[in-house]
Amino acid sequence: MTETLRVALVQRASSLDPQVNRSALTACTPADVDLVVFPEAFQRDFGEPGSDLSPYAEYLDGPFVAALSRCAAEHGTTVLAGLFETSPDPDRPWNTLAMRGAADATYRKIHLYDSFGFRESDRVRSGEPGPVVVDVGGFGVGLMTCYDLRFPELARGLVDAGAEVLVVPAAWVAGERKVDHWRTLVRARAIENTAYVVAVGQPAPRYTGHSMVVGPLGDVLTEAGTAEETLTATLTRTDLDQSRRTNPSLLNRRL
Repeated sequence: MTETLRVALVQRASSLDPQVNRSALTACTPADVDLVVFPEAFQRDFGEPGSDLSPYAEYLDGPFVAALSRCAAEHGTTVLAGLFETSPDPDRPWNTLAMRGAADATYRKIHLYDSFGFRESDRVRSGEPGPVVVDVGGFGVGLMTCYDLRFPELARGLVDAGAEVLVVPAAWVAGERKVDHWRTLVRARAIENTAYVVAVGQPAPRYTGHSMVVGPLGDVLTEAGTAEETLTATLTRTDLDQSRRTNPSLLNRRL
């Protein structure tokens, strides 16, 4: 069983030009890591609130995922990034995470951001509920997207399905209390599940930044500021196992 997982968090703003974002995948992927995580909607930014996203939707065999696969192959790693995926509803694509490389997975965002005055569901189709957990370098990695972070039952479902690392690409919109909510929720999901959380956001000014890695007892291992930045961290099985022995809350559940 692999003892470490080296992760990179690419806190970078996505452009309204998909070609710019495809080029950025390779340019921004560092060497010598096992998993590279880009933010939600990295294929193309959401644009103005309420914008029609359907013209920018792509199939999973389209140019963005092809570029993702090439990037992963060139760097010998696994790369995860968000895109708008063509769905059966021509007006509402899925908000999707695509993972390609040494591991392969697809996750369609379940909880849409109908909150804080936004209505993501007007422009995006929700994915079917269900945990997506994939083996990356010997670690169980569970996928969530942005607003999903506010739903602890999804994180727990991922852990019950074998996740040891929760990965959360986001475009966490800036505003009053939003950085505090982000930091609190990322740490809470780690603590209550004794799991690593790798949370990657887009930078200011539109979004909050503060990409971070939190350990399974709630320690912040690394955290970005609000500007564009790439972080790296090494997750260890020793720390994970010791944390779950120290706080065996998953075993102590009564409900």
